[in-house]
Amino acid sequence: MTDENTERTVKAANQRGAARLAAVQALYQMDIGGTGVLEIVAEYEAHRLGQELDGETYLKADAGWFRSIVSGVVRDQLRLDPLIASALQDDWALSRLDSTVRAILRAGVFELVDRKDVPVAVIVTEYVEIARAFFDDDEPKLVNAVLDRIAKQVRGDQKK
Repeated sequence: MTDENTERTVKAANQRGAARLAAVQALYQMDIGGTGVLEIVAEYEAHRLGQELDGETYLKADAGWFRSIVSGVVRDQLRLDPLIASALQDDWALSRLDSTVRAILRAGVFELVDRKDVPVAVIVTEYVEIARAFFDDDEPKLVNAVLDRIAKQVRGDQKK
């Protein structure tokens, strides 16, 4: 693989990672503020993805990947939430989770269920890293455990 091909692959992967992070932020914003999917996607695409806002420069993100995650989570939430709830400990309800953790899990589970072209390890690693960006305590471990349980349930023991 040439350096140009390697750089193109890395950029695409980084843009997907940035899209995942932006999707989690958008899902959180929708959960907290009750914003609709069309409004939030338009806001992020116009003002956040690869843009500067309030002195912060947002990473360039794969807008199609971002839209796919956000709209897919909203469309499939009634299917995703029971999967997440079944993977939690018996004494934990999905509603008891921090809104950010809920957004991370919904996005991760959506990809596990809907994006069979993406390896399980990539999805789990990406969303655990997003959890680490927001939390220092047990939340990344929770995200890892829940996504791992759901991956085994929806994809079997597939690691790639």
